Amino acid sequence: MLNDGLTEEELFSFFNRVKGSDLDHRFILSSMCTVPHPVAVRAHNLFMETNLGDPGLFPGTASLERLLIERIGSLFHLPAAGGYATSGGTESNIQALRLAREQKREIQSPNAVVPESAHFSFKKACDILGIEMRSVTLDHTLRMDCADAEDKIDKNTICLVGIAGTTEYGMVDPIADLACIAVEHEIFFHVDAAFGGMVIPFLEKPIPFDFMLPGVTSIAVDPHKMGLSTIPCGCLLTRDPRMLNILNIDTPYLTVKQEFTLAGTRPGAPVAAALGVLDYLGVRGMKAIVAGCMRNTARLIDGMESFGIERAVTPDVNVTTFVCKDVPDRWKVSWTRRGHLRIVCMPHVHRDQIEEFLKDIGEIYA
Repeated sequence: MLNDGLTEEELFSFFNRVKGSDLDHRFILSSMCTVPHPVAVRAHNLFMETNLGDPGLFPGTASLERLLIERIGSLFHLPAAGGYATSGGTESNIQALRLAREQKREIQSPNAVVPESAHFSFKKACDILGIEMRSVTLDHTLRMDCADAEDKIDKNTICLVGIAGTTEYGMVDPIADLACIAVEHEIFFHVDAAFGGMVIPFLEKPIPFDFMLPGVTSIAVDPHKMGLSTIPCGCLLTRDPRMLNILNIDTPYLTVKQEFTLAGTRPGAPVAAALGVLDYLGVRGMKAIVAGCMRNTARLIDGMESFGIERAVTPDVNVTTFVCKDVPDRWKVSWTRRGHLRIVCMPHVHRDQIEEFLKDIGEIYA
């Protein structure tokens, strides 16, 4: 730490130089986060100092969290869903497995049945909670194989997990079939819709994945992804609003005497940002954004295949993958565990960027 402070000009000159080392979003094609909506930024700044970890001090901000859960619950066909705002999908998935674990405390050697395509946060969650993670194979469409999932379930299974919008391939597991399996075996069924939860409801033909299905117990969704909120903002929703209370611990010196959240201090600003975007855009606005992303997804696939670059799979949401090894250096892409090129057509990836990328890659493959 410096003995004497810097001037504001010196400090922000330093910050600007450092930020200049970050990649320009114009060339980022691999991220599931995007440039926040201007409304999100304005709302975030208004609630910058608020702390939902001590909600009695910020009752207005706490009311916005309740509204956000109600809005997303309505979107997921259950306005009365329980839930709270998390730091993102990792926290939501950890908390879902905590809920499943607490409901079956009598089981000494618990296991969770999870698809091979699951986000790496489930590995973290299982390690933390002492749960065996049983990996389920994917079918030829890279969706969870229901028969293998059922084979993996036994008397020690406390949770079944399905993914709605897989991180690597943009696939939606057969959630309706998995929900039936969960009901039949009377086990907790968590849907990780961190990415797809803000895409699927706005598609022309939504795929069933939410509380409309009786077997779904909890859902993770991240407004800071396709919801265009500021980072960090995820949400965990539960079918039974009382369910989260089994995670309560005493918080004697706060304005509330018990809390079920994982984090203590929780920023209110991204919650206001997430609610602000949803209320500003509404269903019609969100549909327009998702439609644009899906059009760009289709255009990218068509353009790549015109160069003989095959798609790895036809995605359900705006994540594309290709059998391709070389990409022009200025574009930031990623690669799946199976070695496929991966590009996410987020709202900041406009049509002009798709065409520019295709022009560049065409110089290699045409």
